[in-house]
Parts: sequence; structure tokens; C-alpha cells
Amino acid sequence: MIDPTPLWDFDDPTGSEQRFRAEAEAADPEDRLVLMTQVARALGLQEKYDEGHAVLDDLSPTEDEVAVRIVLERGRLFRSAGSPDEARPSFEAAVATASQAGLEALHVDALHMLALVADPAEQLAVNERALAVARNASDPAARDWDASLLNNIGMVHADAGRWGEALDAFEQALAARERIGVETRTRTARWMVAWALRNLGRTEEALAMQRALKADLEAAGQHDPYVDEELALLEG
Repeated sequence: MIDPTPLWDFDDPTGSEQRFRAEAEAADPEDRLVLMTQVARALGLQEKYDEGHAVLDDLSPTEDEVAVRIVLERGRLFRSAGSPDEARPSFEAAVATASQAGLEALHVDALHMLALVADPAEQLAVNERALAVARNASDPAARDWDASLLNNIGMVHADAGRWGEALDAFEQALAARERIGVETRTRTARWMVAWALRNLGRTEEALAMQRALKADLEAAGQHDPYVDEELALLEG
């Protein structure tokens, strides 16, 4: 079944929607269903929630993967529209079906979304459950979820003021990003480590990391206001 990931540009949901619709026109029936679930997701990113639900309403799955994708995107639409309580049953259904069908990447994705709508007291446990699935997966796409999940675990600790645990999670996330090898996301992971160091009072280490990030960004002809904000705090 088709992998829709290469067609995505999350910075351009309108263009992504158009690509998915064009590919769906020429696709075989099952691939078309997969692609149309991504049309619904792209509509949600444009805040066209009713249109997204209407697209999903028209899809009749015959395969487990399509069934998972439909409820997963249904949940994302509800969450993006500000209805996490409505989203949760969809994510729970996606988790159950993906787990039973052995769809590892979708299983982790669904758990990651479930953590986002869980009560604060549950978020750490759900993220750790997702991380365990990712780390034990045979599918590389599922294993590569570890970077995002470790970042989310770090944020749960940071929100609770547990900066030592947050730093540990962010450092593991950075190692995962370095393994995956997408430079922009690796830079973000470096920023998260430096941010945690500052909040632990380890300002010299934080300053060195942010200065190195600034130099790398300048060498690439890029700018990140969050790096500048941290530098202002550390150098002020």
C-alpha cells in the first residue's frame, strides 16, 4: 500500500492537498483511500474541519490500514478543532486496530496522538508506551518515531519542573535526531538540550550550545529567533 509521507509538505497544506488529490485520481482503489485520508488531514491543517470530516465520511475501508488511517485522521480533525474529548475515542480505536494488525508506524503515531489528548497525569505513561513500541519495532519508520516521542517526554518533565529528567530525554532525542540525519530537526533537538541546561543553571554549557547553533545557522544562511532569544537571556 502507498506511503503518503513523501507527498507531504506540512508548511504548505494547500499544496499537499492538491498533490494528494491528483495522485488519488490515478491510484488503484486501496491507494486512493489512503491518499484521501491525507486529503482530510491537509484540510484540517487549513482549518477546514467540516470538509475534512466529509472526505472521511465518503471512505469505506476494506483493509486494516485504511481503517486505522480514517479514525486517526478523524481524531486529528477533532483535536485541531479544539475537541480533544471527541478525538480521544478515535485515537484509541486507531491504537487498538493498528496494534492488532501489526501496523507498527501507525500504532506509534496513534499512541503519540493519544498522549496529546490524555489527561496531564497520563501523558508520560502514554508517551513511554509509544516509545516502547517504537524501540521494539521492526519497521524503520516506526523506530524513527523515538526522536519525537523523547522530545515529548522531555516536555512533560519540563512542564512539571523536572529539569533533570527533561534534560535526559532531550539528550536521547538529540542522539535519535543525529541518527536520523535531518539537519533542521537536529538543530531543534540541540536547542532543546541547551534550553534544559539553562533551566538547570548550567548556563556556560547552554551558552556554548546556543552560540554553536547560531554559528551553524549563519553558515547556512538561516535565522532562528528562538536561538537569539536564548542568547539574549544567557548573555544579558
